Amino acid sequence: MSGRTTIHDVAQAAGVSVSTVSKAVNGRYGIADATVRRVLDVVRELGYESSLVASSMRARRTGVIGVLLADFEPFSAEILKGVGSAAHGTAFDLLAYSSRQAAGEGWERRSLSRLSGTLIDAAIMVTPTVVSAAAEIPVVAVDPHTGRADLPTVESDSFGGALTATRHLIDIGHRRIGFLAGRPDLRSAGLRDAGYRRALGDAGIPVDPSLIGVGRYELETTRESARLLLAGDRRPTAVFAANDLSAIAVIEVAQELGLRVPDDLSVIGFDDVPEASRRALPLTTIQQPMQRLGAVAADMVFTLLSGQEIDQVHVTLPTRLVVRATTAPPRAGG
Repeated sequence: MSGRTTIHDVAQAAGVSVSTVSKAVNGRYGIADATVRRVLDVVRELGYESSLVASSMRARRTGVIGVLLADFEPFSAEILKGVGSAAHGTAFDLLAYSSRQAAGEGWERRSLSRLSGTLIDAAIMVTPTVVSAAAEIPVVAVDPHTGRADLPTVESDSFGGALTATRHLIDIGHRRIGFLAGRPDLRSAGLRDAGYRRALGDAGIPVDPSLIGVGRYELETTRESARLLLAGDRRPTAVFAANDLSAIAVIEVAQELGLRVPDDLSVIGFDDVPEASRRALPLTTIQQPMQRLGAVAADMVFTLLSGQEIDQVHVTLPTRLVVRATTAPPRAGG
């Protein structure tokens, strides 16, 4: 072969595409290690001038998986535990990262741009606002705001869980069932709203807008909405809150108003964060497998880093009802 060796020469000699050569020499993910080795062998044999760059790029592997969080709250903490469990015994370390700018939409792009290629080899984004964040590294999204898109995603069955929660209250005799919704911009919160409404409809119970409040997963907003729901004469006999922290806030407001849980008011949450079972009055809730979400996301990342394809790009994990002390049949006349 005469003249200057080109990337096309390398591709032909290695029996791969030009794009595969480009990924191999630049240390990008998406191709098998055996293919990378074959391409780099050809690079050395042919004297392709980018070979030194290729070796340099591959030497820059950090051995670190980044877990990008909007905030260190109970849900994210459980995801981190799951990622850590899956990473145990591997060659990878973990970096939990929350940007000061994570409150706004698009924080993932800024974080990925800052970390990719220099600090982390791959990223797991927890409740990201977007799932179209282009990156040169493998990225998996856990419970994304907008649902499925062009990145691999892992989430729980929010609709099915809400359906089960509301049906539990109906099955033990409640008909005036309130709902304290989460953040309107979250797809999972919207699915919980839809599951609540479906369960009522299936039971022939009309949806009463006066029994629906919005807590946005914010403590003070939740407490305000709970007071409005519980202060009137036609208050609900039961409340389904879109997450556990909201459910706990409902219980606290109920107690402040002189209501006894579950005698006067049944309350059910969603998540099963550790605090739910540790309270003096353990919370009935829908358990989503938060640590399993993190573990599945980590396994996806490891698969991508090995150059293999993911069998299932979008994974939805089942939820289950955990009955504890905060739900009971309504008093006579409720």
